[in-house]
Amino acid sequence: MSNKDKILVIAGPTASGKSDLAVSLAKSLNGEIISADSMQIYKYMNIGSAKISKDEMENIKHYMIDIVDPKEEFSVSQYKEQGDIAIKEILSKGKLPIIVGGTGLYINALTCNMNFSDTEKDEEYRNYLEALANEKGNEYIHEMLKNIDPISYNNIHYNNRKRVIRALEVYKLTSKPFSSYNAGDDFYNSNYDVHYYVLNMEREALYNKINERVDIMINKGLVEECRKLKEMGYTKDMQSMQGIGYKEIFYYLEGSISLNEAIAMIKQGTRNYAKRQLTWFRRDKRAEFLDRDKLTKEEIISYITKTIFS
Repeated sequence: MSNKDKILVIAGPTASGKSDLAVSLAKSLNGEIISADSMQIYKYMNIGSAKISKDEMENIKHYMIDIVDPKEEFSVSQYKEQGDIAIKEILSKGKLPIIVGGTGLYINALTCNMNFSDTEKDEEYRNYLEALANEKGNEYIHEMLKNIDPISYNNIHYNNRKRVIRALEVYKLTSKPFSSYNAGDDFYNSNYDVHYYVLNMEREALYNKINERVDIMINKGLVEECRKLKEMGYTKDMQSMQGIGYKEIFYYLEGSISLNEAIAMIKQGTRNYAKRQLTWFRRDKRAEFLDRDKLTKEEIISYITKTIFS
């Protein structure tokens, strides 16, 4: 048995039931929750990010939610810095840190041997790439990754301009692909005893849940939320507004597409994102998949409890 402090990870694609399970686990295992979701970090963006409500938290403390103004850029290294502080705070109380979310890179930032200070910055090259993307589009600079770093090309969505630019910048500075920083057994050498579970379900059932969740978001007022964000001065070219659900509604509010087209695009984009999430988690040798179709929540809690403390 490891002498390291334990960390529990509950990952999975969007709409797989992570948040609800994590709260039950936290109550059962004396834990507190660290969100690993690249949209829930933003203030004011509640409906489109499916942010957990205060009532749903059931008095379990959650970290890394509502920490960034949507106009601000936020990097993985900043997430790691603040997330590491949260882990230490939870451990200092004698509680179990439970990392919950679908952003695989955020999970790795807290549980893997990732050094974000390996490379310096090249502001001039960044500005050049920004200008190039503004002129020719995000897909153009994304294509620049294809030959130099095919792994990052496949893993990073072209609309995630900041990470595309970072991957190109790292290659320019080091002549090594950005993805190579995630390679080798040493990558999984963590300061913690990591127990990593991924919730999964049959694809059709997952896609049905995703479609249903989008309809619920619309009924809860996603359009009104985006309209308010627009009135507050947030624009669709900001990093925060690149999230699925926000950019499509912004297109609708600008009159570029109909509401029905926006909803269809959100559903399709979310299904595609879920597929990419599962691909990411399957590559992680630590991850154990748990089938939500076959296991009840109580069975999953019982299994995880026995496995962690065996």
